[in-house]
Amino acid sequence: MRTLIKGARVLDPGKLDGNKTVLISGQTIEAVLDPSDSVPGNVEDLRVVDADGLVLVPGLMDIHVHLREPGHEYKETIATGAAAAARGGFTAVCAMPNTVPVNDNAQVTRFVLEKAGVAKAARVYPVGAVTRGSAGTRLAEIRDMQLAGIVAVSDDGRPVENAQLMRRALEYCDGLSIPVFVHAEDLSLVNGGAMNEGPAATFHGIPGIPNAAEAVMVARDILLSRLTGARVHFCHISCEESIDLIRNAKLQGVRVTCETAPHYFTLIDEDVKGYDTRFKMNPPLRSEKDRQAVIQGLVDGTIDVIASDHAPHSQEEKDLEFDRAAFGIVGLETALPLSLKLVQGGWLPLDELIMKMAKHPARILGINNDIIPGNPADLTLIDLEDKRVIDPDRFVSKSRNTPFTGMSVQGTAVATMVNGTFVFERRPAQ
Repeated sequence: MRTLIKGARVLDPGKLDGNKTVLISGQTIEAVLDPSDSVPGNVEDLRVVDADGLVLVPGLMDIHVHLREPGHEYKETIATGAAAAARGGFTAVCAMPNTVPVNDNAQVTRFVLEKAGVAKAARVYPVGAVTRGSAGTRLAEIRDMQLAGIVAVSDDGRPVENAQLMRRALEYCDGLSIPVFVHAEDLSLVNGGAMNEGPAATFHGIPGIPNAAEAVMVARDILLSRLTGARVHFCHISCEESIDLIRNAKLQGVRVTCETAPHYFTLIDEDVKGYDTRFKMNPPLRSEKDRQAVIQGLVDGTIDVIASDHAPHSQEEKDLEFDRAAFGIVGLETALPLSLKLVQGGWLPLDELIMKMAKHPARILGINNDIIPGNPADLTLIDLEDKRVIDPDRFVSKSRNTPFTGMSVQGTAVATMVNGTFVFERRPAQ
C-alpha cells in the first residue's frame, strides 16, 4: 500500500520548507516530489490524502511522559497513553521509569515495548531508571536495559541525591552513549512544599518550594557534566535561575540540554485559585518573572525541547487538600495547541517550534527523523487555523487532570502517521 500526501506545506526545519508531495511506500518515505512531478510506479493502489492548507512536519516527539503501566493502570495504560500521544500529534514518546515495579531491569523494559507494539499507536521509547528502584543507592542494570531497548536513563520523580553516585552514572552512561535525564530537585529545600514559594503561597497558606530547590541541583549536575564530559538533559525546567545556569554552561561548552513544559510558559502561581489542585505540578507554577525567563530561554535557544511531562492521575488523587493532592497534569493532547501560542504571539517562528517538538528531541535520542527517502514515515499533519476550546471530556487519556479546561486554542494535529500508517486521523466531527 502506498500513500500520497499532496498539497501540504512540508516543513522540515533546516532541510525543507515548501509545497511538496510526499510519497509513502509501506513503512518508509519513498519520495519527496514537487507538485508538478509525476508519481513513480503503479498508481492504482495509491491512497491520496489532500492536505491543502495543512503543514506536514517530522513526527512530533515528546521525550517526557508518564504512562503509568505497569502498576497504575487505573491512571493510564501504555495503550491509552500512546493513543493520546497520537491524537496530540506525537509519533513517539519517552516513557519515564517510575512505574510499579520501576523500570530498572530488562524484563520491565521488554514489557513496556511489548505493550507498545500491541497498542499500534505512537512509538514508545522506554527510559530506564538510573538507580535500582529509583532509590538512589545503587546503579540499576543500565547496560541490560539498553540491550532491551531503553534510550536514556532517569530517576524522574526523584533526584539522584548522592553526587558521587550521580558522577558514576554519568561516566557509565557516557560510555554507553546514552543521555541521563535529570530531575533537578533538592528535597531538603522542598521540605514539604506544595506550590511556588512567594506571595501566592503565603496568601493561600500553602508551604512554598523556592526556585533554589531546582537551581541548586541544576548547578551541581552542570559541574558533574563538566567533570565527566557526559551528556546531561534537564527535565521540566521552570525558573529563571536554572535557565541562567544552563545558558552559561552551554556558552562554556558543557554538554547539557534541557526541556520545559507548556504550563511553565502559559501559567503562573497566581493562576492557582480556590486551592484548585489541577494547577498542582512539580516543579510548581512559578512567578511571572520566571514565565518570561522560560519564554526567553525558548527564544534564545537555551531551552532545547518542549515536552509535556504528561502525568495522569485519578480524580480521587486530585480531589484532596492542596498539600495532599498528587503533583502533575496531563499534557499529551494539549501540548501542541498550547505551544502554538508561542508562534501566534510572535515569540517563535513555526520552524523553531518544530525544532523544539520534533528535531531536537530526535537529536538528543540519536534518531534521524528528516523527511527524506528511506526514512521511516513518521509524520504529523497540522491545521494551524483550527480553533477549539480545550475539553478534557474529549481526551483519549484515561485522566482529566488539566488546568486548561475551557481555554481557547488555535492549531491542532489532524493526522499522525507512524511507520507509514495513520494511527490518528481527525474526522470533521471530532
